[in-house]
Amino acid sequence: MASSIREPRQSKNFSKPMQLGLSILGCCATFITMSASAAPATQPSEPSFRNDIQPLLTRLGCNAGACHGAAAGKNGFKLSLRGYDDEGDWKTITRSALGRRVVPEDPAQSLLLLKPTGALPHKGGVRFTVGSKDYQLLADWIAYGAPGPSANDPRIIGIEMRPNHFVLRVGAVQPITVIAHFNDGSERDVSHWAKYTANDTSVCMVDEEGKVTVAGRGEGPITGWYLSRISTATISVPYGNPPITQALPHRNFIDDLINVKLRDLNLPPSPPVSDGDFLRRAYLDTIGVLPTADRVRQFMADTSPTKRDSLIDELLNRPEYVDYWTYKWSDLLLVNSANLRPPAMSAYYNWIRRQVEANTPWDKFARQVVTATGSTLDNGAANFYVLHDDPTKMAETVSQAFLGMSVNCAKCHNHPMEKWTNNQYYGFANLFARVRAKNVNGDGNLVIFSDTNGDVVQPLTGKPQPPQPLDGTAISMTDNGDRRSALANWLVSPENPYFTRAIVNRVWANFMGVGLVEAVDDMRKTNPPSNEPLLAALSDYLAQQHYDLKALMREILESDAYQRSGEAMPQNVADRRFYSHYYPKRLMAEVMLDAASQVTGAPTAFPGYPPGTRAIQLPDSNVDSYFLRSFGRPDRLATCECERTSLPSMAQALHMANGDTLNVKLSAKDNRIDQLLADKASDQKIIEDVFLSALSRLPTATESKLLTAALAQNPADRRHEIEDLYWGVLSSNGFCFNH
Repeated sequence: MASSIREPRQSKNFSKPMQLGLSILGCCATFITMSASAAPATQPSEPSFRNDIQPLLTRLGCNAGACHGAAAGKNGFKLSLRGYDDEGDWKTITRSALGRRVVPEDPAQSLLLLKPTGALPHKGGVRFTVGSKDYQLLADWIAYGAPGPSANDPRIIGIEMRPNHFVLRVGAVQPITVIAHFNDGSERDVSHWAKYTANDTSVCMVDEEGKVTVAGRGEGPITGWYLSRISTATISVPYGNPPITQALPHRNFIDDLINVKLRDLNLPPSPPVSDGDFLRRAYLDTIGVLPTADRVRQFMADTSPTKRDSLIDELLNRPEYVDYWTYKWSDLLLVNSANLRPPAMSAYYNWIRRQVEANTPWDKFARQVVTATGSTLDNGAANFYVLHDDPTKMAETVSQAFLGMSVNCAKCHNHPMEKWTNNQYYGFANLFARVRAKNVNGDGNLVIFSDTNGDVVQPLTGKPQPPQPLDGTAISMTDNGDRRSALANWLVSPENPYFTRAIVNRVWANFMGVGLVEAVDDMRKTNPPSNEPLLAALSDYLAQQHYDLKALMREILESDAYQRSGEAMPQNVADRRFYSHYYPKRLMAEVMLDAASQVTGAPTAFPGYPPGTRAIQLPDSNVDSYFLRSFGRPDRLATCECERTSLPSMAQALHMANGDTLNVKLSAKDNRIDQLLADKASDQKIIEDVFLSALSRLPTATESKLLTAALAQNPADRRHEIEDLYWGVLSSNGFCFNH
């Protein structure tokens, strides 16, 4: 296909000599009087509304949500958002408003040119100038008679950014080239017509022409967008440290790939974490509980070189592993009695728990959820379809939970930050159109089944879109089988590039604190991973392990990257994405509450649950707890990690200082403090006990000296002093964070 910059042409609609252009407005090129038989020296191709004009309107922001792409349009002029409806937009531009928006007889008189150039009042301001490339392309298209989209138009199949990786220095400027590829084998440079965004402006910025300016160190992805196709380029800016020449420690392929990135960016890794901190970290990340003081002493006294690997195997086989990961997947699948009857909620939770206990491969787990049928009490997984009772909600939740990405935007228009189109959305949703629920016995026990008729109508066309997985093969509209089977086959296939990466990223983020793609529910193409080779290798590894999540967890836990210190060095303190050190993270609300109960020896009572039930064992998020609510427990109303928050708040600070949770536990009868007093424990023994129980380490000599002196200040009320000691430790960052 020819370049978008063309010589103005006489409209094909006219056969008599005429003047093209207005001298008072100064058309973008020299228009001359000519006869129909006269031909210019060049013969450019006719501009395409689909492939030339729509990208231009998108680049200029004309069809953006804040302009004419708004649901109601602007000032009577409405375009589809980002140009997803070619036919509708062409009719709006050329046929509505009495056709005044385009004037083929005199292109410069067209409102499509007069308003954006400021010749007539325009609330959107000046979008381009007379004589610019943008003006010329629009004038050329109008002069040709404003032709509409054609079935014969070449269709775009993808774009690429050249080069797709730069290594630059701070202050450098680098232009990016975007090449579009079409299904007729043609390609062309669309750099001027593409839209650009920078994901991390602290590293680099990009202007509307694709010129990148480096602002800081690290890596910054640049996204190019053209005709609903997306490509990314990565700008690497090494840190100002000396190049790394020595061998870096490594245990497995994870370290090999992380070390490549660290070398590229001149980021030296932090030293290994201490035994005590590793023990605490691995316990909290794997099973959600603290090691006991005795377990800490035992581990620190063990001189075996393989003790860490042995600990990892031990943790992956502890019963608390089942509690922790059942809770995690219950968050993901929204187990909640607010939206399910209590018996159904329990069935759903117990089904998840059985899968975790059996270490069911993740592909089998997902398949059973997506294809669930039968009684919601007998087959707990069927409750997925009770929570999501509309085909579009089912499609959106399956995508979010098992692919790690939202397709919601494509419900109304082509996705603005992904490649998914409006048609693909409704094809995907139509896979669920025949899922039905019925109450057989009138007792609230629903039965989920697949019907043989029913379709989701695509609103734009008024017709059903053929049922089709997002990147899969469409199913015949006449096929009466359960469409979800075809969906499941596509979903869990090792060739599906989204499914495996999504679960790898979720598990990685649990252990490493930051996902390779962050946030874990935002795995769109415009949000690339911080280490693409590593994410690809981990995904391949999990597929080779037949989706055994414990195998993946073991590989992560054994890596040198996981076992690095959480204390950053001056040379890597700025790193937040490349794993040169462990990233401390606040304990999730349930784990923090259980840890406080364990250290104080005072369990939390939950209404309706047996004494001793831990927060991480609760099957239902609909349990009243001020502490859990304040510290970010999700409501399980939407499949999004964003429902859970670890952000600090004044409510948290006040509750830790004066709330009932710690104060009640510290003053509880027969708690750990009472036991220590009954044993006539020395001050040193008490200090060591709380440090080992809460922080998995012994106090330093300075800490011991200061705290011993503090406990001795009021011997008449020794219990109160010990309570203050416990409160100080349990409200410290050392306790509230995994590090």
